[in-house]
Amino acid sequence: MEYVKLGNTGMDVSRLCLGCMSFGVAERWHHPWVLDEERSRIIIKRALELGVNFFDTANVYADGTSEEIVGKALRDYANRDEIVLATKVYHRMHKGPNGAGLSRKAIMSEIDKSLKRLGTDYVDLYQIHRWDYQTPIEETMEALHDVVKAGKARYIGASAMYAWQFLKALHVAEKNGWPRFISMQNHLNLMYREEEREMLPLCKEEKIGVIPYSPLAKGRLTRDWEEKTHRSETDQVQKSQYDPTINSDRLVVKQVAAIAEKRGVPRANIALAWILQKEPVTAPVIGATKMSHLEDAVAALSITLTPEEVAALEQPYVAHPIIGFQ
Repeated sequence: MEYVKLGNTGMDVSRLCLGCMSFGVAERWHHPWVLDEERSRIIIKRALELGVNFFDTANVYADGTSEEIVGKALRDYANRDEIVLATKVYHRMHKGPNGAGLSRKAIMSEIDKSLKRLGTDYVDLYQIHRWDYQTPIEETMEALHDVVKAGKARYIGASAMYAWQFLKALHVAEKNGWPRFISMQNHLNLMYREEEREMLPLCKEEKIGVIPYSPLAKGRLTRDWEEKTHRSETDQVQKSQYDPTINSDRLVVKQVAAIAEKRGVPRANIALAWILQKEPVTAPVIGATKMSHLEDAVAALSITLTPEEVAALEQPYVAHPIIGFQ
């Protein structure tokens, strides 16, 4: 495993981050494919054995049960001081006018609930899951400042927004002497590259760590287009994100398959190798519901694509509608 600094900080993270949306109680969420606690623990333990020290979850994942499972497994299997634990806040957690969003009230309430579920006194990275159009960014950034000063989070990060919004948040924090976002968890893969236009250059200029989610396009880059899985058949978010651009995306998948076949490696290795070489990506957030998903991800760290291979992978891409911000 390789380790790098996360953004402009001194904190070391593994080159791969284990995304924990795949863990939880299926009956308490709209994703029936998530793993229960017993199967989740096996994946988490193996990730630790492979050197992964970076784990990302969110309060909304499986109605908080992802945090519960991840927190318990890490307490049992890992040294807390060596783990970089991240979670998020924004989405609706209970009914009522204050059950979601990034108000001071919501943030102060949800950080305590997350810490309780995770079984820890602090998280290393506390991220806003989306942009809150109903709350002044000044209120959000000051609340996050107070969370950090209270010792409940070491750093703060953001996810899935327009570059102008991210820059505005950075400016508000700097103007008031509050902590800045150190990371951006955005949507990036060979089938969705719109972040290359503004967000990635902004992050490079501001020394922000980039930890993209869906690096394998929810598995679509890893198999033949016609091949179905339980997740592809039941994940409505995946269908809404990728089905509208089937014709162009199919060509990208064919290029991944061709290079993987030529090299004699799984397609996941090629798709991940591409994103690992994309500046300024720090650590893609990988999902894993099978042991092979972890093994393939780690194997990708040893692959360096040639300029010709990168060009072949990128050539079929066409502009996509913006997705993932809401």
